[in-house]
Amino acid sequence: MVINKEVSLTTHLIAHIETWRPYTVIWCGLLSLSGAVLTFQGLPSLQISLFSLFTPIFGWIAGLYLADYVDRSLDKIQKKHRPIPSGRMKPIEALITGGIFVLVGTILTVWIRYENLMFIPLSGILVFMYAKYTKSKGFLGNINRGLLALSTFYFGVFAISFQLEKIPDYIWFFSLIFLFHDMNTNIVGTLRDMDGDKKAGYQTIPVRYGIKKAIIFSSFLTIFWFCLTLFLSVLFVKSAPFYYVMLIIDGIILCLIINKSKQVYQSYSRMKSLDMHKLFVLERITLASAFLFIFIHVQYAVIMYISCLLFTALFQQILRNQYEFNKWTL
Repeated sequence: MVINKEVSLTTHLIAHIETWRPYTVIWCGLLSLSGAVLTFQGLPSLQISLFSLFTPIFGWIAGLYLADYVDRSLDKIQKKHRPIPSGRMKPIEALITGGIFVLVGTILTVWIRYENLMFIPLSGILVFMYAKYTKSKGFLGNINRGLLALSTFYFGVFAISFQLEKIPDYIWFFSLIFLFHDMNTNIVGTLRDMDGDKKAGYQTIPVRYGIKKAIIFSSFLTIFWFCLTLFLSVLFVKSAPFYYVMLIIDGIILCLIINKSKQVYQSYSRMKSLDMHKLFVLERITLASAFLFIFIHVQYAVIMYISCLLFTALFQQILRNQYEFNKWTL
């Protein structure tokens, strides 16, 4: 790791933790683990479970370093306080540190299942394409982010088996939920960045069509993927009452999100848009955890869900406003 000697060690460390976005990393791990659990139809071995959970997290963090490196000029417009524009982290340091995370993820992948190595360049290409090209292209960027979620889910699926005939048919249907879900959260994420994106010439959905149309589209997409979830659940999930309890909880959070979107619709502000996305961050932990309840003993699934939710909520409370607005909340 390259240390910037002009910055104190504490400030330097905080810059890296901000870059990791700890409030986002659990989501990708749970997404992969849910793919493994659904394919295995139970909790796999401890080794496979930990591999499915943590390897995508290393890859996700590596992608965040790459994204911040590519976005460093854009961040100078509206987010000068972020690690690279503020000088708390050098651009080359972001690349080197991201490379270290890639290396660790690669070693874990080879150790457990070398066939999953195919997902490393695939995810890398998707991250680079999003940060460098599709982020500024509206729907293309949203689809790109959805495909990233899809590849993360399939990482867990193929950690169990690379023989397609052994993968349950419902896997391919359930994966569509995560595709549309992350497309939607990405649209919501662009709401808070609209001013900076507009100055940079990015044609995101809010920039191209306006705040109100973006919110309406996002609301319809939310209703669509949640109805798809309910339909597929009735079709494939029979005796899993706690899974349906989790879907109810997820639905309640979505209602709160839609209510929050009305406030953004009526009177836009970056903070209101961020608050809306904060709810989505908690909602997606609930959604990914729900699938664990289908095949895992309820007490273990509850422990995993509560632990992941509290971890995400805590770091979101501590770091989110700082990363977006340079405002510490604790």
